[in-house]
Amino acid sequence: MTSTATTATGPDTGASRSAALAGVDGVEIASRIVAAAVVSITFAFTANFFLTFGWGWPGLPALFADAGWFGFAPLRNPLDGAQVFRGWIQVAIYVVPILFAVVWIASTLHRPLQVGADAYSELAAFIIRASFWSVFLVGFVDAVISFLRVEDFLPPLVGDDMTIQLGLSKFRGQYVHLPLMALSCVIALFTRSLSVVWLALLIVLAEIQIVFTRFIFSYEQAFMGDLVRFWYASLFLLASAYSLVDEGHVRVDVFYARFSEKRKAWTNAVGSMALGVPLCWIILTMGMWTKGSSLASPLLNFEISQSGFGMYVKYLMAGLLVIFALSMAAQFTAYFLESVAVLRRKDTGDDAAPASAVPSHP
Repeated sequence: MTSTATTATGPDTGASRSAALAGVDGVEIASRIVAAAVVSITFAFTANFFLTFGWGWPGLPALFADAGWFGFAPLRNPLDGAQVFRGWIQVAIYVVPILFAVVWIASTLHRPLQVGADAYSELAAFIIRASFWSVFLVGFVDAVISFLRVEDFLPPLVGDDMTIQLGLSKFRGQYVHLPLMALSCVIALFTRSLSVVWLALLIVLAEIQIVFTRFIFSYEQAFMGDLVRFWYASLFLLASAYSLVDEGHVRVDVFYARFSEKRKAWTNAVGSMALGVPLCWIILTMGMWTKGSSLASPLLNFEISQSGFGMYVKYLMAGLLVIFALSMAAQFTAYFLESVAVLRRKDTGDDAAPASAVPSHP
């Protein structure tokens, strides 16, 4: 009886899959490919930035110049074999994700577009969750280190040599902040209990701490204000993708409210790809195109403020703009696919929304 049930179920599953594939046309396939290409290129550019300027890899322009391709001027010092190999790895960082996405799209064409949108939303949600834990842990730990340092409590605890090292921004960034960021990514994989909205509570607590210590104990240090500014900037930049999921952004609404659902979908689809994603790319390319660009310079040099014994997190505020661009690019892509899904349902006369995964929020 068990085998009979299994056999009977198989054709139904195959038939439903074939029916789903029959409803897929070129517009849906092109939309999926565009979405995958946008996310892949955005993240590949960011990864190659750190490989090129952080780890000394050649980068695509140097590789193409060394090969004499695309009109690049020849290099004065040709790349050695190891550098050429690293350059081709950087090319693969662009190409392999797109090929993987094409294979993934081909194997999931029977699934609704909303499932793909949910996947990109989950990617944005993971970035925001990991960033929340990063700014929370880094902010708290760096504030404690700054307090111990300004009150001269570090030498008895960690020794004179480590005290000197913790006073260097590059050392603190590499051996304190980066491990905490890695831990944050692990935490974000396994928990969704805390959200970026909790940053608002943390900001209030940090402000209350300043009020109490200043007016009751007449005590205030630079790192206390730095912590508030760090968390405040994080709240605004990290909450952008979160707000986009919940339609929380303010619209300058003159015509949109009167649009039909189809026109709204057209507006959101075109706006996401023509305005939203290019904005993210402008932030990344203008800020990280060269080593001296506005975002690249503070990130690569672990830039800090000139406030004496303040926190060493100024460079992370530039990093928040990178996180903003990555998370918003992923969420704009999800928004684009959701809008295309609405348009396809309207065109086919099927107004019933497809079943999708539970919306995931950062």
